[in-house]
Amino acid sequence: MKAIRRFTVRPVLPDTLRPLSDLARNLRWSWHEPTRELFRSVDPDGWKAAEGDPVRLLGTVTAARLTELAADPDFLAALASAADDLDRYLHEPRWYQAQHSERLPAAVAYFSPEFGVTAALPQYSGGLGILAGDHLKAASDLGVPLTGVGLLYRHGYFRQSLSRDGWQQEHYPVLDPGELPVTLLREHDGSPARVTLALPGGRRLHAHIWVAQVGRVPLLMLDSDVEENGPAERDVTDRLYGGGSEHRLLQEMLLGIGGVRAVRAYARLTDGPEPEVFHTNEGHAGFLGLERIRELMGAGLDFDAALESVRAGTVFTTHTPVPAGIDRFDRELVARHFGDDGELPGVDVARVLTLGRETYPGGDPGVFNMAVMGMRLAQRANGVSTLHGAVSREMFSGLWPGFDSQEAPITSITNGVHAPTWVAPELAGLCGRAADVPDRELWDLRRTLREQLVAEVRERLRASWRQRGAGSAELGWIDSVLDPDVLTIGFARRVPSYKRLTLMLRDKERLTSLLLHPERPVQIVVAGKAHPADDGGKRLVQELVRFADDPKVRHRIVFLPDYGMGMARRLYPGCDVWLNNPLRPLEACGTSGMKAALNGGLNLSVLDGWWDEWFEPDFGWAIPTADGAAALDEERRDDLEAHALYELVEKRVAPRFYDCGADGVPVRWTEMVRRTLTDLGPKVLADRMVREYVERLYAPAAEAHRALEPGAARRLAAWKAEVRAAWPQVTVDHVEFGEDLGEAELGATLLVRVRVALGSLRPDDVEVQAVAGRVDPDDTLTGARVSVLKPTGTPDLEGRRLYEGPLVLDRTGPFGCTVRALPSHPLLPNPTDLGLTALPPEATGAGAGVLMR
Repeated sequence: MKAIRRFTVRPVLPDTLRPLSDLARNLRWSWHEPTRELFRSVDPDGWKAAEGDPVRLLGTVTAARLTELAADPDFLAALASAADDLDRYLHEPRWYQAQHSERLPAAVAYFSPEFGVTAALPQYSGGLGILAGDHLKAASDLGVPLTGVGLLYRHGYFRQSLSRDGWQQEHYPVLDPGELPVTLLREHDGSPARVTLALPGGRRLHAHIWVAQVGRVPLLMLDSDVEENGPAERDVTDRLYGGGSEHRLLQEMLLGIGGVRAVRAYARLTDGPEPEVFHTNEGHAGFLGLERIRELMGAGLDFDAALESVRAGTVFTTHTPVPAGIDRFDRELVARHFGDDGELPGVDVARVLTLGRETYPGGDPGVFNMAVMGMRLAQRANGVSTLHGAVSREMFSGLWPGFDSQEAPITSITNGVHAPTWVAPELAGLCGRAADVPDRELWDLRRTLREQLVAEVRERLRASWRQRGAGSAELGWIDSVLDPDVLTIGFARRVPSYKRLTLMLRDKERLTSLLLHPERPVQIVVAGKAHPADDGGKRLVQELVRFADDPKVRHRIVFLPDYGMGMARRLYPGCDVWLNNPLRPLEACGTSGMKAALNGGLNLSVLDGWWDEWFEPDFGWAIPTADGAAALDEERRDDLEAHALYELVEKRVAPRFYDCGADGVPVRWTEMVRRTLTDLGPKVLADRMVREYVERLYAPAAEAHRALEPGAARRLAAWKAEVRAAWPQVTVDHVEFGEDLGEAELGATLLVRVRVALGSLRPDDVEVQAVAGRVDPDDTLTGARVSVLKPTGTPDLEGRRLYEGPLVLDRTGPFGCTVRALPSHPLLPNPTDLGLTALPPEATGAGAGVLMR
């Protein structure tokens, strides 16, 4: 019979063991090995059964064992040491506090739809969430005063299993917050703190706030499973990325609008600082800007001034290089939820809709684009690798008409990964001394990690086959699956089509020959989940599983279902090579390869994402990609790139792995491992990434936020309105370059002179630039350099002003130049901010563009 009510009964810890509760409730244990060892010593078998989750462990440990531990002086000494260490970690100054800079924000709020902090808190689906979790952990280690904001999904993302014929099956176990490492935020009177959103038809959406303590960083998670809600509202936070459009819209309203309200409640209840910077991790949380506009309008600002103030302190990170990865809602659906009886009363719904409108060529006027809104609500935006930054500038360039795509104000900060989370404990001791470790020791350590992976794979594979209906008598072959002395390649990803899970299967006979090579065999471990609604992705999983089920090769290639953080912590260290073969340039970053690198794994990847940026032959191999006509023919492209993959593995990767000296150590391979650890490892760290966010985005955003106090925000908004109205009268003409450019020599300096009509604008409102660089056969400028021209004299009879300045010809070859006028104001973050430009009539694409700001 089934229970009609569920309770969580917690153990009563003896006073001397009370610190165990504090240690379990702070997720620092998930990346702090000494604390994990302490919990393991409480009950080694229980620790394994609890899958390394201290909260679950403490819920099952017997009273007798607790009594025994309470009388064990060695355990109590270790407990006291761990508690003291956590206290120092939480309260001593760290990197951020040592900066002593007034530029730094007092606090930052970091919003994301998912967070992958630990397997014990399954609130993630893939790379976006894992990145967000690593961001929080690195911020904690550095002392950055950051608050995470997300949702608590009662079913999390799905658990994956396989049917007998290899079809993905989804399961959604219910998560009880009482069994998770979270605490309910309460008011001073003890009642649960909550936020409320107004919905159409007079309905209300209430949410409680659960707090997960990630080291020094609180993670606030909103939960709509509240008794005051109706059934539909209770299910808003039922599962990650589930439901239809309206369901997703409500999730994103709760995340953005409710999230700001949760941040305010947390600051009020803990006497903490209010955030000066709001960081939106992808467009899902973009509505946070609307809530902040509503707050400022309530304090007396109009919409335009509030918008300028909000933009100044907002950072937007885009993670997708494909339009299909962006949430787009029907405009009427958004209008209904932000209308008179919906959320944000007093905010004109037409202004809301304008923020998400696709005003660029090819845009759909009937949709509301969350990423477009995110760009328009943030002064600072970034992609997550150098290549992705360039792709994003091209992808969103229509928001800044009149400018070349490379001038779109989107920078890049390459992702990083949190080393203490992902580095195997056995390797952690090598930090800082890998360059001096003998080859034999390094090679033996890599074999140990491979051996651990083999044991893990066999255990997981046996469990998977039992789920698929196999009996124990059928599974004897699993004892010979994989070999700790064979070259091991790992591939674990989400399974959208562009990541090409099955590229390795393009020529099954060729792959089989690699797996079964008599002298240089290869073995492959594959894992990944397809989205529940993506039958195409499920077919890819099934194709891979069916190949791996073949008795001929099943000891050399395996598919492990239910890929997650727990599996990944074994998978990355145990693989010699990490494979990544997406369609270039559709991989925004690809941090899984970074995790492998931190463990000495070599990358075998298409030059995409971070690998395009940091690839060196010492760190692995680049898979050539098909270009030109072959890239347009999908079948031919995949055939060519699969062939290149096979060639690399057969003729370069495997021979180097097996090229051993008399002592059995492959010296050249080991040297690549060493170089990966010493030279590549420091680059891929989340600490480096978060420092860059602080220095390049958070600090400037905090300064801009402070500069735009209410009066300044009003003046900037009024100035922008004036400039937009007057811009059609701004013209650029009568350009002189001082001499015949056709005879110019390297190093020559030309005097550029141009007359500009400003209409009703003042000289300080406009910046006139000379733009010069190489030109292609179509006279398009590349690698352009900008020189600012200065106004001279007084206006002529027609009201035009003369601007002039020097232009140095510092490059040889085809060279071109043009001039343009742009709006200029001390509080603009960049000259492209308004999306306005004026060009000479003879310039290609001349004209003025308008961007709603």
